[in-house]
Amino acid sequence: MSEDNPPPTQAQGSAVGSGTQSLPEQPMVQETESGQKLLQFLQRRLNLPPTLLHRWVRTGQVRINGSRCKPFARVQTGDIVRLPPFAFKMAEESTAATDSRSGTAFESATCKVDAPPLPPMIGTDGYLWAFNKPAGLPTHPGTGHDDSLSSRLAAYFADAPFKPVPVHRLDKETSGVLLVAASYEALSTAQEALRSGTLSKEYVVWVQGSWPFAETRLLRHFLRKDSAQGYEKVRPAAPGEADSREALCLVRPLRVGTRQSLLLVRLLTGRTHQIRVQLAAMGHPVVGDAKYGIAPRRHVPRGGSSLPAPARMIDTDKAKLLPADNLMLHALRIAMPCGRIFSCLPQWTGEHALEQMPEPVEAGETPEYGGACGAFPLTGQSAINKFLRQ
Repeated sequence: MSEDNPPPTQAQGSAVGSGTQSLPEQPMVQETESGQKLLQFLQRRLNLPPTLLHRWVRTGQVRINGSRCKPFARVQTGDIVRLPPFAFKMAEESTAATDSRSGTAFESATCKVDAPPLPPMIGTDGYLWAFNKPAGLPTHPGTGHDDSLSSRLAAYFADAPFKPVPVHRLDKETSGVLLVAASYEALSTAQEALRSGTLSKEYVVWVQGSWPFAETRLLRHFLRKDSAQGYEKVRPAAPGEADSREALCLVRPLRVGTRQSLLLVRLLTGRTHQIRVQLAAMGHPVVGDAKYGIAPRRHVPRGGSSLPAPARMIDTDKAKLLPADNLMLHALRIAMPCGRIFSCLPQWTGEHALEQMPEPVEAGETPEYGGACGAFPLTGQSAINKFLRQ
């Protein structure tokens, strides 16, 4: 599917939109909204403060199929939700005020024509969609940038009863596979798979220096967020340090040279900037990483192993691999618990190009690392740790 082609239309729906369209007095719960708590349903439909909506439910001004209900009751497809008459005008005024503050003419028809295009779509599985997010496009809006994948989705599907939303996030300068849920059930299912470790995410990354391990290794560190004057940065921490969280990933070399190496990384935990911080902690920062990049240093592998045949050796001096301006980190592949796989190769060129999809990282038994951090060899082929499932 090309970049200009729209994604599937099943999320468009015919219910509440923003802009000039009217809200139905008794909206019907659509398939994409089924399973939400009533309060979530109302927030997405009306965009009003949760405390106000909670009060309406508590006082009986909101009802499901004519009956009183509680804020956390689950709505189902076909349910009729009665709202107080003044809710419609308040919702329209709230939307208009928000659009005025952002300086955006948020009329659905205009947005669909004039808004920046959605990234190329890789594939779909019902209401779960996969996009190839380009480097430079944030997942969510933030300080200094209004444009993002989530804002483009909101503009394109302004009329949808459930606006598609990203399931997870990628750093602004990281490209690759990003999942989007076009229904509440798809969002809930995918996020539960992320939490349980049954959803597998793999990345390819160029790092500075010659990677010292030929076989797949488990990297283990503890990471902590530090903030100073509004600037957030993640740093390695000591095991047990306050506010630190364990970070685990599997790393297999694809190409190794004297100046740069290409690695395949399978995330086992989902920490902020995890791959960038862990590889930098190993003395091999991601090429093009201005935030965590450091000067390459010599790293002595555990046990003093060298690099035999499994890692394809290239002479980076002859290949003239130079540091890239962009972050050389790409979300290569996501495997769902049901077996559905979404994947796309990075658009890297020259000596950095990756032209064939590598085989997935194989898991092994949990290594014995005690309280230490660093790189650890896997000890077998049968996974016993929940994060190391095949």
